[in-house]
Amino acid sequence: MPDSIKNIVCVGRNYVQHAHELNNAVPQTPLLFTKPTHALAEANGREIIFPGDRGQIQYEVELVFHIAREYELGIKVDDLVDQMAIGIDFTLRDVQTELKGKGYPWVLAKGFINSAVITPWQPFPGLKAMMNFDFSLDKNGQEVQRGNIKNMIFDLPTVIEYTAKHLGLGQGDIIFTGTPAGVGPVFDGDLFSSKLADKELGNCIIKLSK
Repeated sequence: MPDSIKNIVCVGRNYVQHAHELNNAVPQTPLLFTKPTHALAEANGREIIFPGDRGQIQYEVELVFHIAREYELGIKVDDLVDQMAIGIDFTLRDVQTELKGKGYPWVLAKGFINSAVITPWQPFPGLKAMMNFDFSLDKNGQEVQRGNIKNMIFDLPTVIEYTAKHLGLGQGDIIFTGTPAGVGPVFDGDLFSSKLADKELGNCIIKLSK
């Protein structure tokens, strides 16, 4: 995993059907949270270890974009983003539910070690071109999620501008842009394959620790 990655920004509930499947309200502004860089892991065919003693873990496939330069007001996405990947935002769902019930931040549910799995980076083809490509996730050879950037509640220019205004945005930052419907549980030995336009970009095997 490149050492140049600085900040990991994630957008929650950015697809209507995903918000509905978790019985969450559809946000009126981008719902941002972050993960520590210790959460990064690469989907390069290797085994990835997750905690097996903190309740159910769920997968959430997402498009991830790498920021190439410092943000400037009015900059175009195609001038700011240089690479993209498919990511899986793994979530300790039982932990998150408990934290939400107490009104606490989600960091323990979203930021655990190896919870931000991404494929090797690919050249960014441009925002318009990205709308022609579905991204998807297979679990043990069966497709479980499929989405397209054009169906996001908050499009990439909006997410970038909002993030830059409230958190700052610069070279080396990456953005997980939200997951479509179809999230589900993770079990020991599951094989996940992340795809763009039905071409596999990376895969990983999950090992739950005892």
